[in-house]
Parts: sequence; structure tokens; C-alpha cells
Amino acid sequence: MREPIRKILITGGAGFIGSEFVRVIARAKPEAISLVIIDNLTYAGDLGRLKEVFSKYKFYKADISNQKQIEAIFKSQLPDIVVHFAAETHVDRSIVSAGPFIESNVKGTQVLLDAAKKYGIVKFFHISTDEVYGDIKKGKFTENSSLSPNSPYAASKAAADLLVKAYIRTYNFPAIIIRACNNYGPWQYPEKLIPLTILNIMREKKTPVYAKGENVREWMHVSDTAAAILKIMQRGRIGQVYNIGTGNEHKNIEVVKRIIRILGKSENLIEYVKDRPGHDFRYALDTKKMKKDIGWQPKINFLQGLERTVNWYITNLSWTQKHFAKKLSVKF
Repeated sequence: MREPIRKILITGGAGFIGSEFVRVIARAKPEAISLVIIDNLTYAGDLGRLKEVFSKYKFYKADISNQKQIEAIFKSQLPDIVVHFAAETHVDRSIVSAGPFIESNVKGTQVLLDAAKKYGIVKFFHISTDEVYGDIKKGKFTENSSLSPNSPYAASKAAADLLVKAYIRTYNFPAIIIRACNNYGPWQYPEKLIPLTILNIMREKKTPVYAKGENVREWMHVSDTAAAILKIMQRGRIGQVYNIGTGNEHKNIEVVKRIIRILGKSENLIEYVKDRPGHDFRYALDTKKMKKDIGWQPKINFLQGLERTVNWYITNLSWTQKHFAKKLSVKF
């Protein structure tokens, strides 16, 4: 019989969602369990997100698509559980250049799967996205819905999902796939809708909205996401897929206008721009399986969470300005 869980390896642990998960699990974990983080610290990665739990993890700067680096880490650390967040995630960047998304999201996942299989991990949690389903005008996607991705980013994540499912079937690999809706909250890199809008409006700069802003997204606070993943780690069944969402659907223009109201600024700062190629109209997840099998429900109301998020960016202006300046150096 294998010894109790002693070591959890988290990829992308210096990223937005990964770092929240690290903070949550570092505060909750027994002393007998150690945490190992792999992150390549690309433009959106930042160890500053982990400053409050600095002494509670071992860190490796590594590229998950580099087989030699990853195998050396697995051989040295022998993790029991892998939680795989690491990915290129911004749709706009994938439209400009799909290569990094294939390299990280597809090849990187394959390298991790092979290392995890070789070194006999107990469970592998693959963090995916609702975007793999494509868009839906009415109703909601269940875990059994077909995958129909519409952007290079979504296609790369769908490919990674299929790899994980293939390893489950072919090798009896102990994996679980988790598909989350749009996340928001503190520490999000300012290229995504909510932090980009907050920073633009704070600076009284025009903030871009695609087309008429009618596209609908389901929103979940990052702390709810981390709590859901932790619950799946404890109760999830090997080989299963779990959707995690909130039912909090809002048009993009509604979100932008709400942020403007919170900041007490003018809607004249909205700038409608040409729509993104292949822009998905609406995402929505059916989460009955999560509620029934895992016993989890989100806790944070979207409007309250959004106001708290705006206040966080105001309070942490030095961090956000540093990363906003980095974003401005990139041409889309």
C-alpha cells in the first residue's frame, strides 16, 4: 500500500488562478504535506503573488514543455499529486501567434503526463476551461457536451483535455479534468477584461469593448475556483470531468459599465472597437454534477466580488501599474 499523500506539485503556481490555489492550500495543508511549484515566470507570472506563503513551498523555474527539466524535477521530488494550471491563456495573443499555445498547452501537458506516469503519481488534476466547448446561445454545457473550440487558445486546451482523456483510457492514468468559467479577482494580469477596464478607467483612458459588448460570460471569483478545486481533490472520482461555474452571466458591456459606476467615472470612456475574429458569443456551464457529487457551491456574489476586486486594484496600484506597463510594450 502506498504511503499517505506527502507532496503536491503545482504547475503555473505563480499565475493568477494557480497562485490563489497555492495560497489556499498553503494555509490549509497539514505540516506533513509539502508543496512544489513549477512556473516559467513568463510575462504573466509573478512570485509576488505568493509573498504571504513564501516559506511554505519549494520553487522551480522551468518550462513544462522541456522534458529534461520536468523529468529531473519529478525524479528529485517524487510528487504524489499534480495540479496542472500552467498554460498560455489569453485568446487575443493566441490569434496573433498560436505557436506558444501549442507548445505550452499541448506539448507541455504531454510532457507532464509522461513524467507523472513514469513516476507513479496518485492523482493528476488538469485545469481546463469552458472555452473548449465553444459557444452556446441557449442552455448550458454539461461535462458530456462535445468539444468545439473556436480560438487557437481554446483549441490548444481542448487538445490537452483529449490527451488527458486518452491517457486515462490507454494507461489507466489517474486523472481528473476540471473546466472552469471566466475567473476574476485580485492579482489578475491586466490584459483580461476586468483588470484592463479597471486600470484604464482609473487612469481616465479609453477602455476597449469588442463590437457592441453583447457577448455573455459566466463569472466566478478566483477564491471560489480554488475552493472548488480543493474540494474535487478530496472527493473527485478518477477519470471524471467536472464543470465549475456560478450561473452569474453578464454581458461584457454590463461588466464594463458596472466598473465605471464603482469608480465614479463617465461611460464616455468606453471605446467600441472592431470585434475579435471568431469571437464566442456566450459560455454557460451546467454544474449539477459538482453540486451532487462534490457538494460544492460558489459563495461570492458577483457584484460584491467585483467591487472588492476594484478596491484591491486601487490599493495595489504599484503592482498593477508595473504589469500594465509591461502589457503596453506588447503589440496586438
